[in-house]
Amino acid sequence: MTYDQIFLFALLGVVFSLLIWGRVRYDLVAFAALVVAVIGGVVPTERAFEGFGHEAVVIIALVLIVSRAMTNAGAVELVARFVLSTTRALPTHIGVISVIGAALSAVINNVAALVMLMSLDMEAARKAKRSVTRTLMPLSFATILGGMITMIGTPPNIVVAQFRSRALGEPFSMFDFSPVGLICAVIGIAFVTLIGWRLIPKGEQRDVAGEGAGSGIFVAEAGVKADSKVLGQTPADLYPLADTHDVYILGLVRRGKRLRGFAAGEEIRKSDHLVLEGDPASIEAFIGAAELNPPGADAHEGLTGQSMTLIEAIVPHNARMVGRTALDLRLLYRRGVTLLGVSRQGQRFRQRVRKLPIRAGDLVLLLGPENRVNDAAEWLGVLPLAERRHSVVQRSKALFTIGVFAAAVAAAVAGLVPLVVALAAAVAIYAVFRVIGPSEVYEAVEWPVIVLLGSLIPLGLALEDTGGTQLIAEGILSLTGTLPVWAILALLMIVTMTLSDFLNNVATALIAAPVGLDIARALDVNPDAFLMGVAVAASCAFLTPIGHKNNTIIMGPGGYRFGDYWRMGLPLEILIIAVGVPAVLTFWPL
Repeated sequence: MTYDQIFLFALLGVVFSLLIWGRVRYDLVAFAALVVAVIGGVVPTERAFEGFGHEAVVIIALVLIVSRAMTNAGAVELVARFVLSTTRALPTHIGVISVIGAALSAVINNVAALVMLMSLDMEAARKAKRSVTRTLMPLSFATILGGMITMIGTPPNIVVAQFRSRALGEPFSMFDFSPVGLICAVIGIAFVTLIGWRLIPKGEQRDVAGEGAGSGIFVAEAGVKADSKVLGQTPADLYPLADTHDVYILGLVRRGKRLRGFAAGEEIRKSDHLVLEGDPASIEAFIGAAELNPPGADAHEGLTGQSMTLIEAIVPHNARMVGRTALDLRLLYRRGVTLLGVSRQGQRFRQRVRKLPIRAGDLVLLLGPENRVNDAAEWLGVLPLAERRHSVVQRSKALFTIGVFAAAVAAAVAGLVPLVVALAAAVAIYAVFRVIGPSEVYEAVEWPVIVLLGSLIPLGLALEDTGGTQLIAEGILSLTGTLPVWAILALLMIVTMTLSDFLNNVATALIAAPVGLDIARALDVNPDAFLMGVAVAASCAFLTPIGHKNNTIIMGPGGYRFGDYWRMGLPLEILIIAVGVPAVLTFWPL
């Protein structure tokens, strides 16, 4: 072994140990390792930061932004609204939401798909009076499985595709992953639906569906638009829709005056206002579903004109708002922000929200473009609650957003433009049409992952250039002896999958892909089979909560412990190996 090989193996050993330990941020570990490698002379100075401009890094960042835009436009909600039900039996519910999660994960980032569906699953669990422990883990696993179907569904696929471009001259295309990925996803989802959820320990269940809600219950108003679907109906007719979204309809306002009683049988007219009570997310969802507008919405083009934000803020005793109303402050005219609701220890009000004098200790709900909301909060002297910031879904742009994304993918598949250019164009269109705000473009990118990937790419290249990956490949081949090629492929997938359970899956793919290529070359077989096997195995991290971010996200809300994951994850990983190896060899023959 040469000095460079020894140095890199030692450095990567330290990196992997720290990643498994988990006490130091993985992006800091990776960047520090890059600096050490440059100082040690194994990574040339001129190549130290080329990983940050690597096409795989750019594609991952763009996919995250596209995912945020799809969320902002309610594309996920549009799909889920028509297929989710709280009355289904538990296995049926798991099957339906798992299929939705897998399908969404194939076209947007699987973390974004999980985050959106997790809230819907928790709401369904609460209404059905069951624990989310049984459903969140199957949902997480399903979104991981669905990400394997396309190139952009999960970062390991992007890494492997771009590695193939550098090593063999052409990347995997968007749907090259689909045959194998789809088979693994279908078999995996069938397992978690029929068997897997039953393996989750019953003793670990607890009712956590409502935990962390913490938001105040607000009294708010919503105006009836000329094209609203509630025109001609009565408040009583809307009770089922309100119940679905956990909102109470408290009354009806007409010509500036609240009608006496609850006006449950009064026909709703244009320019009426419904008085609502609920938490901010529920109020926002009901307003969107009923096609209503908050008061003064025309000033900022309603809920659909641009990227909007709802924030909860507490009113201190010295705030400008104390003792004054939104009308007194001319809040909408001066700041372009609407006072959507007020929470005062569960108290209900007869006054209209904009005419209600604010008291110290009230919680107020402010609606507007993010920059204006922040400025207005500072001007009003209120204290925003950072953990209670809600994005307003621009539901009227859902089909437009989906159409732009579909066109971008079609252009890339047809070879008209590279995928990275197509995704960049989609992001630009979303920004121009204000589906996503300027600050959201940066917030959507998971920068620790970008730093991790940008730092490890030069290390991976150095390992290849120094012959380190070839040494690993030769070591594996020497251990396998006279085993058939399919068994060597299975062994590589098992090792990759095990590493992915404890390391970041991007880091695993960066190291395993060149090793797989070197093994294929040594055996003189089709390298695509081994690269595809690496892509499948690197994505499947089901044994621990640290192998994949989706598993980490559900740990708290689901009430899981570290040792709960392997009970369903181990048989699932064995199943994926059993199904994945023949699938790879069928579609990518040796």
